Amino acid sequence: MDLDRSKPVWPQVAAELRRRLDAGQYPPGERFPAVVELATELDVAPSTVQKAVAALREESRLYTVLGQGSFVSKP
Repeated sequence: MDLDRSKPVWPQVAAELRRRLDAGQYPPGERFPAVVELATELDVAPSTVQKAVAALREESRLYTVLGQGSFVSKP
């Protein structure tokens, strides 16, 4: 993923994660990758991924189960 570092990064990460969700890379009901895993993969700070994931939660694209992680919401 090519990031434009002159703009805020977390919205770009959120857009990439939305694209992956729309493409079916993470099917509904499946556990979403961990923040640290995504941060390493995308070469960004974990806090950047946390903001992107929070945005996806606000959009009801993901939900969190305490102690288990985030999961992909069913459409």
